[in-house]
Amino acid sequence: MAEDDLGRSALDPVLELLDARPRFDASGLFSTRYNLHLNPGECALIECRDPRQASLFADLCTGLIPLSEGSVRCMGLDWDALEDRRAWALRGRIGRMVTDGGWIDLYGTHLNILWPQMHHTRTPLGTLVEKATRLGIRFGLPGLPVLPPGRLSALDRRRADCVRAFLGEPSLLLLENPVEMFPSDLYAAFLSALTEARDRGCAVIWLAPDDSAWRGYGQGASLHLRLYDDGLFSMRGS
Repeated sequence: MAEDDLGRSALDPVLELLDARPRFDASGLFSTRYNLHLNPGECALIECRDPRQASLFADLCTGLIPLSEGSVRCMGLDWDALEDRRAWALRGRIGRMVTDGGWIDLYGTHLNILWPQMHHTRTPLGTLVEKATRLGIRFGLPGLPVLPPGRLSALDRRRADCVRAFLGEPSLLLLENPVEMFPSDLYAAFLSALTEARDRGCAVIWLAPDDSAWRGYGQGASLHLRLYDDGLFSMRGS
């Protein structure tokens, strides 16, 4: 069975939460058990009305929240068992769109986009710039924006957010209400990139405050869930 450079099998689930109970005092998430199983190419649509809770749940999936019980495994690897270097390398395989963008306005938007891949991977800078530029054009930007995020329009920041999330052909996408205020052209480009990512085996968690955010994408999802204080629950009819 083939293994990649992180030592995981291509047949491993991309994400597994196994009775994962976060430490409330260290995270802010309620100390309840979370269970989730996502295989390559699967998509979980998760309704969560609290943006902060959605962000904390995404943090849980990336191994950033300590557990009191259970485990969180990403691509077959237990976050708690990884040394820092391997954990950061694994995070380099995850694309994320956060609710507030998470932009650092002291630096150009291009650096905000490139930094996660520069920090977590060994991909040459020139290759990253070339790929990011192509993605920028795909999502409606003239290229790779160099102005600070605060000097871009809100829409262009959303386009840049898409570039950052899809850069590096991630194996897992964590999307916190990603399509809010998307015009039709950006939504079409986003869905096209999402479909391509899933076709190559990327698993997806798409969090949104209600099901209207998915604009008919629900039929393409593998799971429909709701995130409450007391855990994840299947939506009726899913």
